Amino acid sequence: MQKLVSYPISVIYYLCFGLTLVIFHPIQWVCLNVFGYQAQKASVDYMNFVLLRCTNLLGTTYTFENRELIPDNVPLIFVSNHQSLYDIVAMIWYLRRYHCKFVSKKELGKGIPSVSYNLRHGGSVLIDRKDPKQAIPAIKGLSEYIEKHTRSAVIFPEGTRSKTGVPKEFAQSGLKILCKYAPTAYVVPISINNSWKMVRFGFFPLGLGNHLTFTVHKPLCVKELSFDEIMKIAEKEIVSGIKLK
Repeated sequence: MQKLVSYPISVIYYLCFGLTLVIFHPIQWVCLNVFGYQAQKASVDYMNFVLLRCTNLLGTTYTFENRELIPDNVPLIFVSNHQSLYDIVAMIWYLRRYHCKFVSKKELGKGIPSVSYNLRHGGSVLIDRKDPKQAIPAIKGLSEYIEKHTRSAVIFPEGTRSKTGVPKEFAQSGLKILCKYAPTAYVVPISINNSWKMVRFGFFPLGLGNHLTFTVHKPLCVKELSFDEIMKIAEKEIVSGIKLK
């Protein structure tokens, strides 16, 4: 029944979603080229706020827990499980004060209004999953960027999204590079729940009435722990916070 009801609602949602991306694309361009980075970032923040409000049409609600645990005035590496693109929309808005930059696949760097432009010009990095050697200097550059500007990187060690909420095995390479070249950073594990239910039927129609939760766990100081310890603790915390109901 939910799937049947979702068809007309999903049509309305995608119209609003697409219109938001189209409207904010020239706004973002003007902000960056006329007023600079801070204006461009603000336009991206508010675009994602509008995208979150669009998901309210689907009955989607959000809770972002324990943000008070996140340290201020230090580089940050947010590490999380990955369930859908709605993970990213929520993180950009709720973590906006930390200037989140993403490690994304290169295919997202073109063809999507607003999103592709921000990935290319907003400080994130695009990597070719088929060419691991290319990814190393790209992620290294992101590490040095957050270290220099006291900003944050977001990485999903699973690589691809979980379609059922069950976490996949975490890869170490990307996080290891981030930790190595951002030595004053804190790794902040985050558990995401129910985002996969938004796309349980695929791209269309969308799931209705979902409550997405983002739980921040205790930050880990890179310079105080070995990478193996960071990886073990972060994965354990993230997985322990995933609910599969």
